[in-house]
Amino acid sequence: MRVALVAGYVIWLRDVIRFLRDWPRLIGALGQPLMYLFILGDGLGSAFRLIKVPQGYSYVSFLYPGIIGMSVLFTSLFSGISIIQDREYGFLKEILVAPVPRWALLLGKAAGGASTAVLQGAILILLAPFAGVHLTLGAVCAMLGIMALLALSLTSFALAIASRMESLQGFQMIMNFLVMPMYFLSGAMFPLTGTAGWMGFLMRLDPLLYGVNAFRALLHPLGVTVASSIRFQTDLTVVAVFGLVTLTLGTLGFARRA
Repeated sequence: MRVALVAGYVIWLRDVIRFLRDWPRLIGALGQPLMYLFILGDGLGSAFRLIKVPQGYSYVSFLYPGIIGMSVLFTSLFSGISIIQDREYGFLKEILVAPVPRWALLLGKAAGGASTAVLQGAILILLAPFAGVHLTLGAVCAMLGIMALLALSLTSFALAIASRMESLQGFQMIMNFLVMPMYFLSGAMFPLTGTAGWMGFLMRLDPLLYGVNAFRALLHPLGVTVASSIRFQTDLTVVAVFGLVTLTLGTLGFARRA
């Protein structure tokens, strides 16, 4: 067990160091969420005022939890690219022949991708006052915990797909097909409440919905029912179960590469 944990730690540390040294990647990953938050948020704010919401609850503040979810989603899913790159450069073959369990390798990669996603989400938390959101220390700690759980689940999902892909182009096509539908169906830009039946069904199948709803419940306890009637405990349970399933699938994918 000690050898397995050390192996997972080394893989995690490698991915985190690569991320911290890649400043263009960090700046580029933050650019799109900020554009959605401030440009799209102000642009669609007038339409949101037509909905009966608690006083002081603007569209930018409604959008803010979804933007954090967007940052976690994009960073987590595209972290699967590292698996394909490691395979092309031969690094993946080297670690697969190491005498450590496959779950330790997968957990190290998932933790590395999740850490980078949480770091970017934490930067967005610092921008909360600009979105009209006031956070307590308890809310920040809870946000970081849920962010870590969501990022680990989504990164494991990406790794489960990447472990079965042969080319970088194929993986990018799959991710491009998944990312935007997952974001738009997450309730980040419009509430689940009041949507058509078929769309509401699709939204409830989206794991990101439950992460965004959990963020919104922490940030806007008075206005959360505007977006969804799903309970906070249900949000955490769904994200945790999704993470366990994707971790299992990812481990099986790694085992096939052995």
